Amino acid sequence: MSEMTDEQRRLARAQLPAGLRPETLAVRTALAPSQHGENSEALFLTSGFVQPDAQTSAERFASSEDFTYARTSNPTVRSFEARLAAMEGTEAAVATATGMSAILLLIMGLLKAGDHVVCSRSVFGSTLNLFAKEFGKFGVETSFVSQTDLAEWRAAIKPNTRLFFAETPTNPLTEICDIRALADLAHGAGALLVVDNSFCSPALQRPAELGADLVMHSGTKYLDGQGRVMAGALCGPERLIKDVFGPVIRTAGMTLAPFNAWVVLKGLETLALRMKAHSENALAVAQWLERQPAVARVFYPALASHPQHELAMRQQGGQGGAVVAFELRGDTPEAARAAAFHLIDSTRVLSVATNLGDTKSIITHPATTSHGRLSEAQRQAAGIGQGLIRLAVGLEHVDDISDDLLRGLSTLKHSK
Repeated sequence: MSEMTDEQRRLARAQLPAGLRPETLAVRTALAPSQHGENSEALFLTSGFVQPDAQTSAERFASSEDFTYARTSNPTVRSFEARLAAMEGTEAAVATATGMSAILLLIMGLLKAGDHVVCSRSVFGSTLNLFAKEFGKFGVETSFVSQTDLAEWRAAIKPNTRLFFAETPTNPLTEICDIRALADLAHGAGALLVVDNSFCSPALQRPAELGADLVMHSGTKYLDGQGRVMAGALCGPERLIKDVFGPVIRTAGMTLAPFNAWVVLKGLETLALRMKAHSENALAVAQWLERQPAVARVFYPALASHPQHELAMRQQGGQGGAVVAFELRGDTPEAARAAAFHLIDSTRVLSVATNLGDTKSIITHPATTSHGRLSEAQRQAAGIGQGLIRLAVGLEHVDDISDDLLRGLSTLKHSK
């Protein structure tokens, strides 16, 4: 056997052994380094790739396996896709420009006019609008059901049901659905189950292991982890990722930019550590909030008071994630909203923003931001009241977070 060339050794070293743990895959999964041997994955900022000759160019454009044009593929983007798929335990992944564009790709790839979707009514406000308004215009019907009531999901099934869509935990009330039970119900109806895993990330929850067919991500959130870029992804079997979604993304162009892919790729390396720290801080803040007189209710999966606490702990590896929602007392919706605004405006450490997933704690009023474009009936159905506040707990010292909340809580008249 002839001695290996430098090129062969380089490629051989990039082949990871089987059986590596998720934390290792989060650091090591990527395309092989270039001939320069960079240890940190390279950032390929190019829209096109030079081909050696016309015949090779024709073959590569026909196969879509090699690099030809950035709307089709890019080495940095492909490294991100490979790493996320490895962490989720799926065969493949496809990256998109945002989380919402991942849902757009999902529907464009799988559904047609006349098809039916069953979706939790507690999902993110933009997701509700995308299903109810935008897809409805093209003849895709959606039935919205209780996140936690399996009977409602079952009752909503029609002969033309093709898809179940769930988000767990939900935004912002952290409702948990039983992924395995939903998967069994969807498969019995000949439908696919898609789970939005943006809140937990694969560091806490791997829906494919529980029967989900596809896992959707807003990489803007915890996959990046520092609020820097927008990104999205779908993870699942190769037959869907490459054969169904691949042609759609090449045509429609909801492509993830290489720079954004590189940022999120590096964010994945610290994901497990960050999610553990986020969860520890969030639990401490949630327990503290439960003791505050001005707070009527706290929503957090790791609290024993959460309605789906035991299910959440089974599905999420015993951790609650970073998002805490809490409802302030108020005799009327107007009074509750005034209290919420007062608390938010009293903070000096927390960021008043609508994003989440950052190392910095972020506080927001869902009824006027993330769910502000919904009708009042839709907000009520989703449980979004005027006194509700969402807190995405960051990595500051937990006492500084609670002290900052106390600036407003201690001066509310309902705190007495």
